[in-house]
Amino acid sequence: MPGSNILTDPIKQRGGSWTVFYIIVLLTVLQLFVGLFTNGFALSQEEAMWHYIGRNWFRYGLVPYSGGADNKSPLFYVIFGLSDWLFGVNYWFPRVLGTIVQSVGLFYIYKIAVRISGKRAGVFTLSLFGLSVLWHGADGRYVSFTETYEVVCNILSFYFLICSKNNDKAFLSGFIAAIGLGFRLSAIFVICTLLITALYKGRKATLRFCSGILVGIGTLVLFVHFTGINFKDIAFYMFEDNFGPGSINNSDLVTRMVQFHNMFFYSEIILFYPLILVYIFIKKKIDWLLLWIIFVFIGINVVGNYARVDLKELIPAVSLAGGLSLAHLINAFKISMRNVMLIIWICFSPKTVEPIVNVGRLFSGEFQFARNFCHEPYIEPDESASRQLGLWVKANTNQYDKVYVAGFGSQVQAYSERISPSIYFNVTQTKVAKQRLFQDLRRSKAEMILVPLFPEYKQWVDQDLRLFIDSLTNKNYVSVQCMFNYNVFRLKAGEGN
Repeated sequence: MPGSNILTDPIKQRGGSWTVFYIIVLLTVLQLFVGLFTNGFALSQEEAMWHYIGRNWFRYGLVPYSGGADNKSPLFYVIFGLSDWLFGVNYWFPRVLGTIVQSVGLFYIYKIAVRISGKRAGVFTLSLFGLSVLWHGADGRYVSFTETYEVVCNILSFYFLICSKNNDKAFLSGFIAAIGLGFRLSAIFVICTLLITALYKGRKATLRFCSGILVGIGTLVLFVHFTGINFKDIAFYMFEDNFGPGSINNSDLVTRMVQFHNMFFYSEIILFYPLILVYIFIKKKIDWLLLWIIFVFIGINVVGNYARVDLKELIPAVSLAGGLSLAHLINAFKISMRNVMLIIWICFSPKTVEPIVNVGRLFSGEFQFARNFCHEPYIEPDESASRQLGLWVKANTNQYDKVYVAGFGSQVQAYSERISPSIYFNVTQTKVAKQRLFQDLRRSKAEMILVPLFPEYKQWVDQDLRLFIDSLTNKNYVSVQCMFNYNVFRLKAGEGN
């Protein structure tokens, strides 16, 4: 209604009221609960990689790809560099910031639904989206990942393109879409949907949208240029090094089929399928929303990683389809909105005990101790043990000592606050990565090397990498002790650089 406040106006039903503001607050609190009360109260392996690269950038001036190699965008490392600059090594700042950004997405996906089909559709869409991003099947605890920022940019882009009058916000839509692309390259599939939608709206909308895209990309190029990041490094680490033997996208067909099945048929996403079918039945044609779903689905399969967190890219579109379908069914069959909301919150709420268990650990303290390790069977250290090992390394080395953690040891590396002698501080098994690692470790010897004793190290790390590390430690290092199922080696006297 004209002059109404769509953020705080209640959605009234028999016997009670739903207030959009309180729903957003509740969903935000739930996200903080799921995101902050994770095992070990520590950075995940991926977050530790990004924190390490961001810290080296902000603390030592080592720009991305020269201070650590990974396939993420330089724009994303700013978040973790800022986190370290403000609060040191921590896991909570990126997750709190991600939660705030996601809450912006909650509000604007509500506004899209309200604009299309009214407030009931808005409340349904808000609830579906806010609950489903918390799912274990979407790695809800990792709200700090790139998907959060890309998804919110996608939502904002659609809002400004679909809901603006006279196409006056189409330029802003394109600009924000380009920023989303700067966070995650798979946003290109959503941009295709946006472009088709702009074409349907007319020439003026298309020109303004494309202008926004170009200005946004230009802004990203200027950002890279003035921060001193090498464009060739971006091309190599974000594109070239992600394909071929040893790369993250080198799974065989059978593995991909299993991962496809697990993502789309063995996760909570199946709850949306009936609602999508209802939406298709209502529309009887492919509109911009179904195009959004189709293009994101194609994108997930083209990338082919099938990581659980990738599912978040699909959730806003299917939530909108679900919310609009439910609103239509309520209006058509005079169903109680209160009962539908109750069913949504029961069925779509995250089914996880991890944060509940970890609330108790706030009072009981550490539950992993060094004495529990370094005897058979050698188990892989969890987040808590990896954090403690990193802090032990920090306490037992000097500030400028270089430390190398063999295998997937980014958590130890991040919490140690020590620089690795190689940009490949977390194992990467492409041909180029291996050659660079061998060269770096020969040229710049680490003061300390940690080699895993647990069997997963042999399972996931190629033999040539393991043999090289073994030959290096046998020749130049001495084993001093075991900590958290890592064999700790010190550089022999006189073997320094």
